[in-house]
Amino acid sequence: MTVRNHLDDIDLKILDIITQNARIPFKDVANKVGVSRAAVHQRVNRMIDEEVITGSGYNIDPKKVEYGTCSYMGIFLEKGSLYSEVVEKLELIPEIVECHYTTGQYAIFIKVYAKNNEHLKSILSGRIQKINGIASTETFISLEESIKRTIPVSL
Repeated sequence: MTVRNHLDDIDLKILDIITQNARIPFKDVANKVGVSRAAVHQRVNRMIDEEVITGSGYNIDPKKVEYGTCSYMGIFLEKGSLYSEVVEKLELIPEIVECHYTTGQYAIFIKVYAKNNEHLKSILSGRIQKINGIASTETFISLEESIKRTIPVSL
C-alpha cells in the first residue's frame, strides 16, 4: 500500500498549505481547511510519525552565506560493492548536501556547495577524489537554479 492511500483529502490540503509556507500558524491552516486547530496539529503529528513529513527547518540561500558555487558530481566507483563505504566517507564532507545512488553511467550523484571555484577544487581533489573506492568523478557547475519546489500534493 502506498503512503498516499493513508492520506485523506484533508491531509493533502494540509500538506499543500504547509509545503508552500512552513511557518503558517496551525490556526490559519485550520481556517483554510475547515477543521479545528487541534485536528491540524494531530494530523501533522501523525504525518510526522508516519514519515510523510520528514524534517522541518528553514531553507537557507547558499549565496547569502557565501556559498556561491553549486555543482553536481557524477562519481564512478571502482566496484559497485563499495557504495556504502564511499557514502560513509562522503557524509563527512559538509559541503555535500545531497547524495543519490543512481542508475546510468554514475554509481553516485552528489550536489555540492562551495564558496567559489577554488574551494570546489579543494573539496574535489583534496577530499572526494581521495576516498578509497572512487575511480573518477565528473563535475557540472550549475549556472542558475531555475526551478526549486517540493512535489505537488494537492488534489
